[in-house]
Parts: sequence; C-alpha cells; structure tokens
Amino acid sequence: MSSRRDQIKLTEDEQRELLESERVVTVATHGPRGWPHLMPLWYVLRDGRIWVWTYAKSQKVRNLERDSRATLLVETGVEYSELRGVQIEADAQVHRDLDTIVGFAKELTIRYSAGIDSVEGDAAKALEAQAPKRVAIEFEPRHVATWDHRKLGGTY
Repeated sequence: MSSRRDQIKLTEDEQRELLESERVVTVATHGPRGWPHLMPLWYVLRDGRIWVWTYAKSQKVRNLERDSRATLLVETGVEYSELRGVQIEADAQVHRDLDTIVGFAKELTIRYSAGIDSVEGDAAKALEAQAPKRVAIEFEPRHVATWDHRKLGGTY
C-alpha cells in the first residue's frame, strides 16, 4: 500500500508541464545574517534545470557566492484541493561569460514576451548592453519534492 505522500507525487512529465507553464520561481538562498533570503524570479527550464538571470551585484548572487545551496519553489493553486508544486534543493552555478548571459537573456525574453520567437536588432543590442552587469544562474537539482493535491480526489 502506498502512502498519501506517494499518491500526490508528480510524475516527471507532470513536473515538466508545471515548470513550463508557471512563470515565477521563488529562490531561497542563505542571507548574510543566517536568515533565508527569498526572491521571486522569472526563469527558463533548460535541459531539466531552472535558469535565471539577475544583477551580478545583487544580494542573492553574493549569497550564492558564499554558499551555492539554494531551494527553489514553483507552485500553483488557490484552494487546498488545487495545490501543486515542485520544491528543488539545488547547487547554483553562477555564469559570468557574456555569450552565455546574452544567449540566456534572449531565451528568457522570448519566454516572457508574447508572439516573438527571436530577439534581433535593437532588442538584442539592449540585452548585450545589460549583460556586463548581469549573471545567469543555473540550478543543478540535488533533491526534488513534488505534490499535486488534485490527486487526493477531494479527500484529505
């Protein structure tokens, strides 16, 4: 007999669908005073890993330089019976290579801009101009926990 916990796990396909359909990941890092530092970020799923970009001098980057461990949360639902989510304990790799940053920034722009499938011209130049002040962060999963309360069938 399986546990309730096993009954609500997301399959790999369900995890991918959730991560591809949602738009915000909350990233928790270890802050300078030992308290969790949480930030909501836009992201792209690349080869099963969440990637984000942010300012190189941001607190979250300083936190990850000191301790590369992070916990990521992507969740959805309003009512208890609708709650679904993925929590990922991960090691962060901060990418500072400008080509990597610009390439990722283009993917992020395409994902969050309706109706475009490439970034060219002035838009590409704008991303290139921002890149020296930015980093791309890749999160390598170490442990994943998932849940889908819709699988409970209304019983708790």
